[in-house]
Amino acid sequence: PDNDVEFFYLRPRDIAVYVGEGTLDGGITGRDLLLDSGSGAIETMPLGFAHSTFRYAGMPGSALSVTDLGGRRIATSYPGLVRAHLAEHEVDATVVRLDGAVETSITLGVADIIADVVETGTTLRNQGLVVFGEPILRSEAVLIARADTADSPGMAVLQRRLQGVITARTYVMVDYDVRVELVEAACEITPGLESPTVSPLHDKGYVAVRAMVPRKGMNRVMDALYALGARGILITDIAACRL
Repeated sequence: PDNDVEFFYLRPRDIAVYVGEGTLDGGITGRDLLLDSGSGAIETMPLGFAHSTFRYAGMPGSALSVTDLGGRRIATSYPGLVRAHLAEHEVDATVVRLDGAVETSITLGVADIIADVVETGTTLRNQGLVVFGEPILRSEAVLIARADTADSPGMAVLQRRLQGVITARTYVMVDYDVRVELVEAACEITPGLESPTVSPLHDKGYVAVRAMVPRKGMNRVMDALYALGARGILITDIAACRL
């Protein structure tokens, strides 16, 4: 209520339809679900989580690429996405829609090829299947909106807030003490976004440095700082930020 916002928690597969065809201004769903829906919603911002790869798979030697799929039966839970991909490559094939567990469709004689989300590939290997060709789609969670609301002030504020959280999850804050003569070398290790904050300490021979560093490489940064001579090295999470 403080932000004049109302949330609706819906099935992921339905969100794009409610946004594109209904009265919801925006939503969060998967890129694959958005494209499969065929709705009028558009992607406005990738969110960097829930990554997945959508690919074709079949028995070993059954096909090498999408161009080999003409006349085949392709089982999938994403018929809209697969039909669009086949049409893009001018391939005429039969798409068989199934809800879940499409990897068993070849064994049970329903399809010749499957198109599904592939993570480690363990489930496919258990059925004797192998992936082939280029990925149909690389998906992740995305913010979507109706075309007439994508540039609205409210959606702009929402995007800035979401971006603040995404950035906060990507970076951490590092604080450390270092001798004055080592500041330049330390700042090369932790350049920050624009520039690190350097503050004098009571001991005139030392300064305190604060900078944002990528979360993924923070342990290597700590090792490098310690080897340089920095001490009191602290890593803290960032709740949110605006850049």
